Amino acid sequence: MSDVIMPQMGESIVEGTVTKWFKKVGDRIEKDEPLFEISTDKVDTEVPSPAAGTLTEILVPEGTTVQVNAVVARIGEAGAAVAPSALQPKAPPAPAPVAPAPAAPPAPVVEAAEEEAVEGIRSSPLVRRLAKEHNIDLRSVKGTGQGGRISKRDIEAHLAVKEEAPAAAMAPLPPTVAFPPTPGALFGRYTVEKLSVMRQRIGEHMVLTKRVSPHVSTVHQVDATQIARLRERVKAEFERQNGVKLTFLPFFLRAACAALKAFPVVNASLDGTNVIYHQDINVGIAVALDGGLIVPVIKGADEKNFLGLQRAVNDLADRARNKQLKPDEVQGGTFSISNYGSFGSLWATPAINQPQVAILGLGAIHKAPVVIDDAIAIRSLAYVTLSFDHRIIDGATGDRFVSHLRQGIEDWREEIL
Repeated sequence: MSDVIMPQMGESIVEGTVTKWFKKVGDRIEKDEPLFEISTDKVDTEVPSPAAGTLTEILVPEGTTVQVNAVVARIGEAGAAVAPSALQPKAPPAPAPVAPAPAAPPAPVVEAAEEEAVEGIRSSPLVRRLAKEHNIDLRSVKGTGQGGRISKRDIEAHLAVKEEAPAAAMAPLPPTVAFPPTPGALFGRYTVEKLSVMRQRIGEHMVLTKRVSPHVSTVHQVDATQIARLRERVKAEFERQNGVKLTFLPFFLRAACAALKAFPVVNASLDGTNVIYHQDINVGIAVALDGGLIVPVIKGADEKNFLGLQRAVNDLADRARNKQLKPDEVQGGTFSISNYGSFGSLWATPAINQPQVAILGLGAIHKAPVVIDDAIAIRSLAYVTLSFDHRIIDGATGDRFVSHLRQGIEDWREEIL
């Protein structure tokens, strides 16, 4: 008999939601065959079976959230009998969600993993949920735990003091609810469907970024004729030599990395009134999924050559669509690119991916007539948008950044074979 546990998909991940079971109780399962799908606050991914045999019991139904290292199912030997009570998924027993697996780490290690540093503040998921429910800024709470860790007791003490304060001193923080109820929408003929966990995460993140960052966008027209001709000329040989298709995205990645080095404030983050200038250039690439969006990160993008960038783009996009990304691969981005042009869009104003301060949007490369030296010519054009946080980046800086990027595309000199 083998226990199937909720894996820890990163050191800051403390729980996961079972979103789908690929097998039913009584089904045969092979080792490493996808068994179930989970959603965490970082990524959705498929979990392979730890052993071959028969799925004899499902302990956690779809839609249930449990702690890491919790037993979610059991696998017996091939042909093992299944008890009638195991034919339906069972909710975890109370008060503990499920019993820990034998291989679970000792309690002190798990307790440390439950802590997460947010803006330098250590706290648990429970504490962060309580803070959100009561509109508490954790930076205003004094942590009494080791290393300044904020505990549930600290939140309760903060609330007690707040309740005793004069009403005038208790102005609430701006609301952070991403999905307020809208009863006015319930009329006529309709059906109701629960938002997926991924859509809820996206909604929360979008509301947060619009609440935090004053968005400004600048749009530039880029003449991509040179790279379009180069790609058309070498794409067959590029694929033959390297085994990967040649796309336009690595060209813009190279130009973006050069512009980020020239304008490091675009590769920064804001921490209160402090500007964090990141020494690494980690570029997130937005990948559209069925029913959602995810932004895997190319770490050290400026250190990769052209082929390395193309391989990284293809690899992350493929694994994102197959739900094989690890949480660390969607964290640590310092700048993002949204290539909505791949769907035919000419231009858009993408939302900043917090805690970054800018995002680049790439429109479709298309042919259009333009005036060159008082003559009309047909050129391959693209509209490039930079959305930026106006608290730290002014319009002039944003325009100079995009101009630098545009120059890199229009004056492309790098050999790619």
